[in-house]
Amino acid sequence: MNAPDAAAHALERSGAETANRHPPSAPTGRYLALLSLAALGVVYGDIGTSPLYAIRESFLAEHGVAPAPANVLGVLSLIFWALVLVISLKYLAFIMRADNRGEGGILAITALVSPVGALRPGGRWILVSLGLFGTALLYGDGMITPAISVLSAVEGLEVATPFFGPYVLPITIAILVGLFLVQKQGTAGVGKIFGPVTMVWFGTLAVLGISHIVREPTVLWAVNPLHGVRFFAENRWNGFLSLGSVFLVVTGGEALYADMGHFGRRPIRLAWFAVVLPALLLNYFGQGALLIRDSAAVENPFYLMAPTWAIYPVVLIATAATIIASQALISGTFSVTMQAVQLGYSPRVGIEHTSAREIGQIYIPGINWALMLACIGLVLGFRSSSNLAAAYGVAVTTTMVVTTMLFYVVARERWKWPLPATLLLAGLFLGVDLTFWGANLLKIPAGGWFPLLVGAVVFTLLTTWKRGRQILTRRIRHRTLPREVFLRSIAEHPPVRVKGTAVFMFSDPEGTPPALLHNLKHNQVLHEKVVFLSIVTEEVPFVPAAGRPTVEDLGNGIYQIVLHYGFMEDVDVPQALAAIQREDLLFEPMRTTYFLGRETLLATRYPGMALWREKLFVVMSNNARSAASFFRLPPNRVVELGAQIEL
Repeated sequence: MNAPDAAAHALERSGAETANRHPPSAPTGRYLALLSLAALGVVYGDIGTSPLYAIRESFLAEHGVAPAPANVLGVLSLIFWALVLVISLKYLAFIMRADNRGEGGILAITALVSPVGALRPGGRWILVSLGLFGTALLYGDGMITPAISVLSAVEGLEVATPFFGPYVLPITIAILVGLFLVQKQGTAGVGKIFGPVTMVWFGTLAVLGISHIVREPTVLWAVNPLHGVRFFAENRWNGFLSLGSVFLVVTGGEALYADMGHFGRRPIRLAWFAVVLPALLLNYFGQGALLIRDSAAVENPFYLMAPTWAIYPVVLIATAATIIASQALISGTFSVTMQAVQLGYSPRVGIEHTSAREIGQIYIPGINWALMLACIGLVLGFRSSSNLAAAYGVAVTTTMVVTTMLFYVVARERWKWPLPATLLLAGLFLGVDLTFWGANLLKIPAGGWFPLLVGAVVFTLLTTWKRGRQILTRRIRHRTLPREVFLRSIAEHPPVRVKGTAVFMFSDPEGTPPALLHNLKHNQVLHEKVVFLSIVTEEVPFVPAAGRPTVEDLGNGIYQIVLHYGFMEDVDVPQALAAIQREDLLFEPMRTTYFLGRETLLATRYPGMALWREKLFVVMSNNARSAASFFRLPPNRVVELGAQIEL
């Protein structure tokens, strides 16, 4: 039994998967080791492939920093303390404490600060908007990471022989196309080897590094922070420019936090301190030792560490590691999209589940193909990993700054930390984040504009959809008959009743579904059993099955049902209704009809949004996945009744 299978088996035996949908927070023994191994492939793929290009980019000619011994020690000192302060201290020791029912990520911490669904004047809309913008930036990161990771790995072929020079781009594109083509099959099969392959990768990093450190052990003096201070004192502005490349060593920090719900804190921390951090430091210091002995190796220090006979095997394992890193980012983008849909920031999209057992394994075709085209375009446009590195980092640093700001609010308001301690800690983190952020902003003209542009576009789409739905809900509510008025009318003037159960879906539990009024007006009948059904997304990742439905008997065979879901859950209405155990309300599949309202939207100059945003909202609405498909309603049991609404 391989590691992920064993971990899944242990989860099933403990019952944790059914109860919490994520691993227990304090696994121990063999189970802890298995989870830590599985976490290597999913959590540390991005940060684990940074040695392919981080040192090389720090000594680019345009930075004006020569690979002299003093500068090498300075850069290594900065790398060492960046990994310690940003990853070990900030994320693993503190940020991961800010979990939302076990789940992490910027949307989760935003929900802790303020209701994620409350993007409105008078609320904490600035904090919510910052969290939402940080989320939008992850899409740009999801496009750049596969492109730069795979391209930097394949470039190792040029180190082996110039013959492969013309084929680096075609090979990279072929690998990327293959990666996105297999997404529909799910990651269950390939995911079984993620942990072991990544373990081999980190072992390779450590061995390569040690082989050069033993030849130049003086490189270990770089742990002294004074070398970093001297680096800035001697290089000044050029040293600051290099800081944007040094940041590449911590670009996977947000992934640690976002993937916390999959494995829990302890496995992620154990994997970092036992495997990842030592392997990364050994490799970075090994590259530094090589540069001290041979400054010409700055062209590609990672691959030049390997003996000539080992270059091809190293390229192979590096390519496998970058594919795994890319997979983690792609899957993360799918997950963020599903959360955005559930939270009301995105129109319904086609979501396919690729595993009957794992809720997190989903596939979103539209997002998948958009990412593939973007990755191919980036490879063709930038043509080298060095050029792509100029676009990398801006989005991640911005997200890290936002995370630190949200962490401060959580620490003060949720945890009741004293002001001096909170200011000191958050100030330290923010000082480091802003320094890296400032250095990366200088990359904007050379390519850093791309993730910002993607983030701005996605942020506009998310906020337009959220605001448009709020306006639409308000317009519908003004035309909605209060539920109590309808019930009183039915009691006074009973309509003809027909056999069966009718489910009318409507977002407002206090109102009468417009589809019901249209049906009653045109057909002049009411079903024997009538259900007003509302779906509510809570500010938690998951809702226990027992707490999902609330049922209220309104009399005269009419019921109000509210189904509660977490923002990381998929909605299955027939399944949820079938689970309701009431003798007076049975949902037989062939005797239950679902009535939905379909609005035809018209952009107008009425107060609300700018006209261009209203038109954008209409386009998004017209291209949204149908409600029947999204809520998994049986197609042959759905009736849609339409109405025109002016925005």
